[in-house]
Amino acid sequence: MVETLENTTFDVQAIRQHFPVLNRVVKGKPLVYFDNAATTQKPQVVIDALAEYYKNYNANIHRGIHSLAEEATAAYEATRDTVQQFIHAKEREEIIFTRGVTESINLVAYTWARTNLKAGDEIIISGMEHHSNIVPWQLIGEMTGAKLKVIPVNDNGELIMDEFHQLLNEKVKLVSVVHASNSLGTINPVKEIIDAAHKVGAVVMIDGAQSTVHLDIDVQELDCDFFAISSHKVYGPTGIGVLYGKRALLEAMPPFMGGGEMIKDVSFEKTTWNDLPYKFEAGTPNIADTVALKAALDFVSGIGKATIRQHEDALLKYATEQLQSIDGIRLIGTAKQKVSVASYVVEGVHPQDLGILLDNQGVAVRTGHHCTQPLMNRFGIPGTTRASFAMYNSKEEIDVMIAGLHKAIKLLR
Repeated sequence: MVETLENTTFDVQAIRQHFPVLNRVVKGKPLVYFDNAATTQKPQVVIDALAEYYKNYNANIHRGIHSLAEEATAAYEATRDTVQQFIHAKEREEIIFTRGVTESINLVAYTWARTNLKAGDEIIISGMEHHSNIVPWQLIGEMTGAKLKVIPVNDNGELIMDEFHQLLNEKVKLVSVVHASNSLGTINPVKEIIDAAHKVGAVVMIDGAQSTVHLDIDVQELDCDFFAISSHKVYGPTGIGVLYGKRALLEAMPPFMGGGEMIKDVSFEKTTWNDLPYKFEAGTPNIADTVALKAALDFVSGIGKATIRQHEDALLKYATEQLQSIDGIRLIGTAKQKVSVASYVVEGVHPQDLGILLDNQGVAVRTGHHCTQPLMNRFGIPGTTRASFAMYNSKEEIDVMIAGLHKAIKLLR
């Protein structure tokens, strides 16, 4: 149980016992999983929570009066309470369940932005955004006439904040930035961004896909207007995410989708909307995965983010030192403040070739542009090899990757 890990010295081998997939053998080698920024592996308690729902109380929620429906509803809503506590939201009604960060951003785009923006307005994003935080705003710009402005990135992979402050003016109505970069690991100064944006009357959306698993999140302290979370990046199931929004904004926004649950009263002449949060949760939701998300968040809280972060920071430091010792490797993203992501390119070697050869050694890394093509263009590269670390990774696994790199580079050169 998770409780046995509380208030003890961090023991990575004890942590690993909670993740069945880490026992896999890949191509004759023990699995080394360094693709955590894409998705984290799931502890047994999450797998059990999914199975428990389907085995014992599978039912649709909110509308049923029989026992299974009441149990399913209670478990689903318990996750909302856990998320509220996990990110320190003021009210549980400010927690909206979505399919993930992509849907959360699109929800804000097609409800708040589409309603409030007009020709001549400006939207600010950053040069390190995931495509999910670029494309929706481009679409909204085409619909409303609002213009997109971009905060540039320096050679270390940090936002040029002087440029951001110069972009701010009374025309800026929305700022939407990533908290921590999936490609570089850079932790952005979102509190500074939020405070400055609010001074010109802009609303701020924060993409927390990569930050929520690593950093303590307090949306009230940040004072962000919207914050998006992805379950599968924080050891939870795929297909479920969260949009946090301030109540006043959510109340004023039109629904995202129409259907069941999001209504209060329907006639052929007029429909009235349900109260928060259900106004934005049309149809039968992803009940099982939402229930299991609570198990994931409880697991992380039981170990403690500070403890996890200390371990991950040590892994990043060690990996960075080892990578820098290899001739011809160039690190992409050397910001002072980072989550545990190490991206690199090898001179004369395509990232995809490197990824294939590392996989032959059992090492799972991500290669390519990581859905951040404009950022790759900024650095003049087609993509990187990205190793991203989680609580269950070890220095010994990094040694395996480094040995695999030496073999691969020798072969490819």
